[in-house]
Amino acid sequence: MSVARFARLLLVLLPALVFVCAPSTGSAKPAATPAYETWTIAELHAAMDRHTLTSEQLTQYFLDRIARYDRKGPELNAVIELNPDALTIARKLDAQAPHGLLYGIPVLIKDNIDTADAMHTTAGSLALVDSRPRADATLVSRLRAAGAVILGKTNLSEWANFRGKHPISGWSARGGQTRNAYAPTRSPCGSSAGSGVAVAAGFAVVAVGTETDGSVVCPSSVNGIVGIKPTLGLVSRSGIVPISTSQDTAGAMAHDVADAALLLQAMAGADPYDAATKPLPASLPAQLNTGAADLRGVRLGVVRNQTGDLRSVNRLFDTTLARLRAAGAVLVDVDMPAAPTLGDDETTVLQYEFKDGIRRYLATRNGGPKTLAALIAFDNAHAARELALFGQETFIASEARGPLTDKAYLDARRRAKRAAGRDGIDALLQQHHLAALIAPTMAPAWPIDPVLGDHFVGAGVSQRPAVAGYPHITVPMGLVSGLPVGFSLVGTAWDDAKLIALAAAFEKITPKLPPPALQ
Repeated sequence: MSVARFARLLLVLLPALVFVCAPSTGSAKPAATPAYETWTIAELHAAMDRHTLTSEQLTQYFLDRIARYDRKGPELNAVIELNPDALTIARKLDAQAPHGLLYGIPVLIKDNIDTADAMHTTAGSLALVDSRPRADATLVSRLRAAGAVILGKTNLSEWANFRGKHPISGWSARGGQTRNAYAPTRSPCGSSAGSGVAVAAGFAVVAVGTETDGSVVCPSSVNGIVGIKPTLGLVSRSGIVPISTSQDTAGAMAHDVADAALLLQAMAGADPYDAATKPLPASLPAQLNTGAADLRGVRLGVVRNQTGDLRSVNRLFDTTLARLRAAGAVLVDVDMPAAPTLGDDETTVLQYEFKDGIRRYLATRNGGPKTLAALIAFDNAHAARELALFGQETFIASEARGPLTDKAYLDARRRAKRAAGRDGIDALLQQHHLAALIAPTMAPAWPIDPVLGDHFVGAGVSQRPAVAGYPHITVPMGLVSGLPVGFSLVGTAWDDAKLIALAAAFEKITPKLPPPALQ
């Protein structure tokens, strides 16, 4: 056992040793079941190592929490499907020697990530219910190899919020409406809505989401958890229902930075089926799992011109900046350069890439529709369930696009990448000698509105790192009127380990959020 592992185990054992050595105060009471949803992976592993917890017990604990809270009271609808083999898998792991970064840990994954098991992979659409993936997504294979128990699939904004105008975050025809863990009348944000709510509600300690633009960091921010959107290429996209080869990536969602980093590390690495991936630097696994950085002298760029003028959020952000200064950080006010065509260029790129990518993906499945045109036809044929709340204008616009050799696509992609990366994030980091850019992730959650759709206040800061393919981490910053708001750190490509260390340092100086009051 390593020194670090022994130290962590000792920290967990000390309270128990003190209790055993304390004088008796009367008849013993049955010990209450620990609140495992509040434990870190290191603490859970320490309990497994001393044989006071098994993977089967932990898996059953989370299954019980899901049964108790996900479909009762104001339904959270975070979990779209449970793995019927989860307990069997956990028992098999208990019979083996501990192995892997996530051995025995139940993990929830978004329902646009392939699993070749008893569960479906549908992106929330009824069109994919009767077809099946032929193999696990690469990241799922890696999670299994790391000893994880795939507990179930989480609900999402249907087709990852890429179907029509005025969508409703967290709604899918298959899964219904996911609700914010802190305020069930409010949006969970999307598209990784179920993963964000599931972690916040304690249905697992970690969950996997995916992001094209904001779909990991937004639900993490409004549900009060940590979300890591990594550099594009750190985690394979093979076996993930696609939108964009330029922007798609899986990400890690957890209660704290260390657990999110551990989940990310388990998923990361080169994959011959995803050309964007590459072998990890030899030092990266260790760096991803290091302790918090020292903030003294660290230069951080404060971006204020991307997040709107919501006073309550800005007051919370100013309090946060004061904490950072007190910890020794050097704060530099910066403005993100204007990019008037970025929004239109991003839309053009996504539509072209979706049409091409979804055709390629559907060809890998057994049965079901094989083209975007067939998906559009399916929705029209099942309009009462699929199109009752909003349409499929984005599908239709994507179907009208040509091949990826079109000049319109190539020009839009070039402009977007340059505006977001070289002339945007990179220019600020280099000009001001910054370690990272910081800002509020976005405003608090808005009321769910099935008539008018989503109501975003302020643009947030997800677009530039999403378009550039750069890392973006959100960590809980505090509450505004009882609603969580995240704190964003953005860096350049392959700055993931640096951002994780900075995020862990920020986490140390920031009061922990109270958990949501589940009913």
